[in-house]
Order: sequence, then C-alpha cells, then structure tokens
Amino acid sequence: MAGKVDPELEQFLQKVDEITDLVEGIRSDDPAIRDEAFQKADEKLMKQSEESEIMDGCRVTTNRTLINKNPSSSAPPRYSNLPGKYGVQGNARMSQENFLSVLERDAEERAKRRKESQMLANALKEKGNAAFKNEDYVTAVQCYTEGLEKIRDFQALYTNRAQAYNKLGKYEEAITDCKWALKCNENCVKAYIHMAKANIGLKKYEEARRCYQKITTIDPSQAKLAKEYIKLLDLDQKKEQQEKRVTEVLELGSVTTKAVREALKKLSSPDKIPFFYLGGVKFLTELMNECTEQTLFRINDGFSVINNNEIIRRSLVSSVKEPCEVELCVSVLALWKAACQENEENQRTLITSSDTSELLLNLLSSKQSEIYKGCLALLSVFLLTEYGSDLVLHNLNLARFVKILIGFANYSDEASDSAMKMLTNLIPEKKFIKHIQKDFATHVIPSFEILLKNLKLTNKQILPQCISIIGSIASDKMISGGVAGREEFWESCLVCIDEAIMLITVAEYREILYTLLGLMVNLSIEQCTTIQVKAPAITERCISLLASTDGGILTRASGLLSHVLPQSDELVETAVKAGVVKKMLKFIKAEGKTTIRYATKILAISSTRSEEAREEIVKKLSVLTKLLSSDDEQVVGNTALCLSHCFEIPGAAASLLKTNIVRMLLKYAGGDAKGSTVQRNAAIALGKLCLAEPRHKIQLRELHGLGILMSCMKYIK
Repeated sequence: MAGKVDPELEQFLQKVDEITDLVEGIRSDDPAIRDEAFQKADEKLMKQSEESEIMDGCRVTTNRTLINKNPSSSAPPRYSNLPGKYGVQGNARMSQENFLSVLERDAEERAKRRKESQMLANALKEKGNAAFKNEDYVTAVQCYTEGLEKIRDFQALYTNRAQAYNKLGKYEEAITDCKWALKCNENCVKAYIHMAKANIGLKKYEEARRCYQKITTIDPSQAKLAKEYIKLLDLDQKKEQQEKRVTEVLELGSVTTKAVREALKKLSSPDKIPFFYLGGVKFLTELMNECTEQTLFRINDGFSVINNNEIIRRSLVSSVKEPCEVELCVSVLALWKAACQENEENQRTLITSSDTSELLLNLLSSKQSEIYKGCLALLSVFLLTEYGSDLVLHNLNLARFVKILIGFANYSDEASDSAMKMLTNLIPEKKFIKHIQKDFATHVIPSFEILLKNLKLTNKQILPQCISIIGSIASDKMISGGVAGREEFWESCLVCIDEAIMLITVAEYREILYTLLGLMVNLSIEQCTTIQVKAPAITERCISLLASTDGGILTRASGLLSHVLPQSDELVETAVKAGVVKKMLKFIKAEGKTTIRYATKILAISSTRSEEAREEIVKKLSVLTKLLSSDDEQVVGNTALCLSHCFEIPGAAASLLKTNIVRMLLKYAGGDAKGSTVQRNAAIALGKLCLAEPRHKIQLRELHGLGILMSCMKYIK
C-alpha cells in the first residue's frame, strides 16, 4: 500500500494535474475545447504574471513561460512509486521529463501566439489612431475593441478607446475603460485625465477634480498640467452654474430674458433691410448687462444667429462698406464686447466660431476708425484674464496680429495707445513668445522697418513705446538672431537715426533716438555677417552722436560703438582719429556707471589695435588707475587690459612708480576677482608693468607677489 503523500507534494501534483488537463485541451481536435483551454491558459498566465509566482520548476511571466529543466533537489525526484495516475506504469503514464518537455513546447507556442497577437493589436491601435485623427470616433472605437480582443491587458488601447468614447459622449464607457487601464498600470496618468473628462461630461465635477489631483500625486512634475486641467474644470462648472441660473430665471418668466429671446428670433428673420438688423443688434447690446443675459444669448445660439445672417455677415466681411454697413459692423462688435465682458465661455464660443479669428484681424486692419476701435475694444476684453489671453494666443494668427498692432504706431488717435498696451500685456506671456518665434523676423519686423524709414508719418509719442516693445520681444535669443541678421533692419535704423539727428533738439525725436539706440545696442551683441557689413555705417553714426549733450544718447551711442568696433582694425583707426579716446576719458570723469563700463571697453579695444590710442591714454593714466578700485569687475578687467597695452609705451610704467598700482593689480591677479578674465587681465598688466619697469619688482617682492606673478606668467605673450 502506498505511503501518505506529503502536503507540499500533494499541492504540486494538483498543479501538475491542472497543467496536464490544459495541455490535453490545447491538443484537442475539438475547436471549442481548444479555445476554452487557451482562454484558461491565458487567464492562468495573467494571474501568475501579476503575482510574480514561482512554481515548482516553472516561472510564468507576461509573455513567456520558462521551464526549469533541472528541478531542484527539493522537488520529488521520481513518480514511479506514487499512487494513482501519477505513477509511471510503462507507456500509460507520462514521465516527468516528457511532461516538462511538452510543457516547454506549449510555452513556446503560447509565446509565439502572444507575439502575433501583440503585432495585430498594435496594427489595430495605429488604425484606430488614424481614425481618431480623422474624427471618425466610431471606427476608432471599433479598432481599439478588436485590438483588445487580441490582447486583453493592452493599457494604451483602453486609454485610447476611453478618449474616443469621450468624443462620442459615452462617458460611462470611458470611465470603465479608464478603470481597466488602471488595472494594467495603477499610475497611468492618461487614464486619470480621460476619466476626469468623462466625469466632467457627467457633470461630476468633484470626481473629476480628484482625478486631476491624483495626477500630481503620481508625478509631481505634472503639477502644472493638472493645474491647467483644474482651471478648465472650474470654467466648465461655472458654465453649468450660469446655465442653471438661466433656467431658473426663465421659469420665473423674466421680462428681460424674454426680450433677449424675442430679439434673437427677429434677427433670424431673413431678407430685412440693414436698419432692421441694426436696431435688433443695438437692442440686444443694451440687454447684455448681467451674466444671465449673456448666458441666455449664448445658449440661444446668439453668436450663430449673427454669423448666419447674410445681411449682417456681409457688413462684417465686405472690404468696401456702405455707411449703414459700417454702423452695423460697429454695432455687432459692441454686442460681442457686451456679451463677452467677464464671461469666459462666451469668449471661447465667439473666438472659436468658424472664421471669426480671421474676421477679427480683418476688422482690426480696417481703415474705418470706428471699426478698428470697436475691434480693439473687443479684444481688450479678452486680454483682461489669463484664460482670455490664452484664447487669443491659440486662435489668432499671432504674427499677423502683432504686425497689425505695430502698424498702429502710424495712427494719431487713441487707438495707437490701446494697441501698444495690448502688445505690452501679451509680452510677459511665455506662450506668446513661443508662438511668434518662427515668424517674427520675417513677418513682423518688415512692418517695423517701414515705420523707421517713414519717421515723419509716425505717431512720435507712440513710436518710442513701439520700439521698446520690439526690444522686449527681441530679448528672446531665437528672435534676436533672426532680427539682427536682417540687413534691412539695420538700414532702416540708420535712416531713422539720420532723420532724428537733424531734429534732435525736438524732445520727441530725442526720445525716439534714445529708445532706438537701446534696441540696437542689445541686438549688436549678436555675431553675424550682417552686423560686420553694417559696422562702418553704424560706427559713423555713433561717432556723430558722441557730440550730443544728452547723457542718455551719449551712453547708448558708446554702448553700440563698443559692440561694433571689434569688427575691424579700420573701424578702430577711424574712431581714434575722430577723437574717441579723449571722449571716453572725459566720460569716465563723469562717473556714470553704465557710461564708464562702455568707455573702458572702448579704450581697451582701441589700445589693443592702435598705437595712437595707447599714446593718447598714457597722458591720462591716473584716470585709469583710479578705476582699479571700482566694484564693477567688468570695468576693472577692461581697465587692466588697457593698462597692459599702455605699458608698452616707453616711460608709462615708470610714471606709476609712486602709486599703489602693484598692490591693486596683485589683488586681482591673486584671485580676489570673481571672474577669471579679470584675474587674467590683471596678471598680464602686472607682468608687463614689471617687465617695462624692473623697479616695480621691489614692491612686488615686498608684497610676496613674485610667486603669484610667476604662476600667472602663462597669460603673458
């Protein structure tokens, strides 16, 4: 009689029995039995994958079963003495080795089938994505569903199908798919996003909010994204509250709400004269005093009524308008403004309506002052809030929008000021710069160049503000490079400078010149061949401007000159011959911080390339040596560099024997300077000082500075 079987062995044998039954089912000739066995096997594999279970001699993973061909010694070594069907009785029983061999082959076949299924599922996913992109959401759902029939644990198919369900308004189905996706991956951000949108569709706002907040918990780096989603959620919730309020007011039979509906009904009537519609539009505008009336206007398709009325539409889109059409157009803009005031949903409905964004830009560029003023007033309403600004940034052609606004610098009325304020409000938005980077230099700057070349025709009070706005936008590295590379830009600047110089005694022209020089200073930092080509002409203008009595113009002309002089030795010689060295030394005495910075840079450049400049500077060495005590390291570095060149002039080093020049230079060469360039320049100056006049070495030894000097000699050529 067989002995008692060990419990662990009994469990093992039970599992072997289950697997054997599956193998037999898979080998069955009956398709139904075979399919059922495959399904049970897949379920078993999935369960084992999730639990990462290691069975006796067999590890199951997601898509492959690994067979341990060499079971550990803890496994039963033989089955010949076991009772029942597990004993080996001739050919009637399968040996352990044969069983494991069959199981291994089965695992390989299973892995192959899963790989094939995965390929089919991926193909269906791509097909579904293409359908989704084409807004064929029904087909997309069908493709994703077929893919899930191939692979049941395909997370992307669940989230993609949920997204398609949301588009179809099947929110419950979308939520179910999101839950399945989370079973595949509990940290699936997309699942929470689509689940939140489905809950919004079901008006379950708090559930949606929790979904968005969960995103931040899963991935803190997505906190900004979650914040944006919650912001849109708040708008949806606000929209529902508005519409609920309208329903309540309608039930009370409000006279005003009835009037709104009646007015819209009359505006829907076709083939009336323009004055009929003009009266209706003005009447509606007067009613737009509260959020309730604004919402009623929206939910009764007020924006569509206006857009679909042929007479009204013609007054909006025609390039040449009759007086009555102009009045009707202005009235419609006023109605839109009243309907959109502090109402984000109305703003969204209007600007996303068919062709409205293009229409607004056309109206903004109209020659009729009443029309462009009305359009500016409407767009200003959008820019009062972050959401409204986003609507403008995402729906208008920004390059054209900015180009039109810059063109308002030619206007003499209050619209020019409104346009500049609008641009000023947009600039801080990072999205604005990002959207306009690509087209700014090629589509916007040409209109600015026209302004500069026609200075007499511009609004002199507004142009400086316009130039500053261009400068702010061009502070972006990508934009600045594109603008600086335009030869037309520099040419237009030179034309503007020439005209402004002739009228520099007029305050308006001085302000224009001042702001333009600031823009040119910033853009001249760029390294490009265009600046090299224009450098002689720019240098000529700068030298001319150094005769100005306006401190601001002198400073900026010096800054621009310091940027273009390094382009060639000829420019330096031209500047030196024009008396630039004397002027810079004079500017240093004026003690203006920015002016001194530019002046020392010009002196450093001049002394590097011109012996005449060095001889001129040597006469005023005391002016330079005082700058070594400056707290501006840029000034100190340029001063030290300039001195190092001047020490090549005979007698220059000897003239400083009774000064503390060695101590000052040693201080920076010894490492007190934060910048390595300052340390290098100080070391060079100190080395050349001692070489030119050996008596300075005595003080250097007393200060124990020889070691420092020797360590810095590598800088001296």
